[in-house]
Amino acid sequence: MPRFRRRPVVVVAELFDPEDDEQHTRLGLIYKAHSQYFVVPTLEGDMRVSEGDWIVTGVLGERYPCKPDAFEKTYEIVS
Repeated sequence: MPRFRRRPVVVVAELFDPEDDEQHTRLGLIYKAHSQYFVVPTLEGDMRVSEGDWIVTGVLGERYPCKPDAFEKTYEIVS
């Protein structure tokens, strides 16, 4: 079975701040008042985002949340 490695791709990411209204607007986050949490609209549907999660914007402009431990293992800062 063939094996593949992810290509090096630069993405934009920022920590989710539940108190930052400007961030919510800019990233298109949706507040679910009945459940009191935010979601990120993704290509696969709405995904819940929690404080401490990273919100990643991919190469096609798609956004998705990423848990801190997975983010640390997958991404490194570029200059």
